[in-house]
Parts: sequence; C-alpha cells; structure tokens
Amino acid sequence: MFVPETKQPSESVRQWVYRRLRYAIMTGHFPPGRAVTINGIAEMLDVSAMPVREALHRLVADGALEHLDNRRVRVPPVDPDKFDEMIAARIALETIAAERAIHFIDYIRFAELQKLDAACDEAYAAGNIELGIERNFAFHRCLYEVRSSAVLLPLIESTWLRLGPFMREATENLHESYLVDRHAEALEAIRARDAEALKAAIAADIQDGAGHLGRRQFLDAAARSAAAGI
Repeated sequence: MFVPETKQPSESVRQWVYRRLRYAIMTGHFPPGRAVTINGIAEMLDVSAMPVREALHRLVADGALEHLDNRRVRVPPVDPDKFDEMIAARIALETIAAERAIHFIDYIRFAELQKLDAACDEAYAAGNIELGIERNFAFHRCLYEVRSSAVLLPLIESTWLRLGPFMREATENLHESYLVDRHAEALEAIRARDAEALKAAIAADIQDGAGHLGRRQFLDAAARSAAAGI
C-alpha cells in the first residue's frame, strides 16, 4: 500500500487526493484490471468520499482509469496494439524533449541528473521499487524540463500515467532486460553534447524497461491461450 505524502499548506484536499492517486497509478500501485472503490480509497487516504470521487473523475478523463459502475473504477486492461502505441509515443516525445534540452543543460543540471541517477540505483538496490520508479521519472523530468516544460512535458507525463501500471513489474524484472545502464549512456551523451547518442540512449531505456515487459506479457498470454486451445 502506498504511503500518502503530507498535504502541502497550499493544497486543497481535492488537489492532494488527485496528486496522490496520480502518483500511485504512475508508480504501478494499481495493476491493470484491478478494480478499486471510492470508499476503499477514501478509507486508505483517510478522507471523505467527495474528493476521491472528483479525483477519480479527473483520472478517468486523463485516460488512466475507466468506470466500471457507479462506485468502482479500474486501470484499463491494455491490448498489444495499444501498448505498442504507448511505447512508441513515449519514445517519440521523449527523444524530441531530450534533443531540445541537451544544449541547455549546464553543470548544475548535470550534477542533479547524476544525483538522481545514483538515488534511483540506490532505491532499486534496496528493493524499494516504488521509490526507484519515482526517482527514474524524476531523472527524465529533470532532463526534459530544461526546455520542454510547457507542452512536451505534460504530454510525456500523460504517457507515464498510462504506462504506470506496468512499471512495477517491469522494474521488478529489470535484470532480464536492462543489461546496459542507459542512464549512464544518456549522461555520457550529454557530456559530449551528442544529441543523436542521447536520443538513442533514451529510446533504449524505454524499450529495455516497460517495452520489454509488455512484449513478454503479451507473448506469455498468447502462449497460454494457444496451450488452452483458445
């Protein structure tokens, strides 16, 4: 169960609930197909049903959830074509954002990227999957926001939200696919001001993580269906 952060003084309860649920989905707390209820989330967050209902409506509009009935929602199941489309969207958007950012990264930003990369590795090494996913997104956000915060970054975060339910399992199985440190490649490309190498590192980072998991899941499902004669 994810642990809610303390509400910020400037936040309303409604804003805080939306932020916490959005974070939970993005970091893989709710797996695809799992139904959740308004009352269950309200109890988990220790709030009334009203801000939960409003937050869920916003997340349905964001494409992160879908309605089942009056009081239940779930993370939408994803078929292979839709998954491939989301991975392609991530690669397209993030390589553009990286290319736009590379010549605007100063030594302070570069040091922050190194710090976030190390923190990400530490979280994964400690077995804290949720924190590792959060820090991975923070690394990517730190890179892109230098020059792509107005339009591209919100679009990128939308794809993260839709792929979030797959991120936990993808991260738990990184040893199967993530054999090269793509963040290290990205950092080296930034140091060399090599935009093409940076784009290649970002694309490989996405493919080796969530992309690999999705392909494996759908292949496994197809194999089970074939074995069952479906």
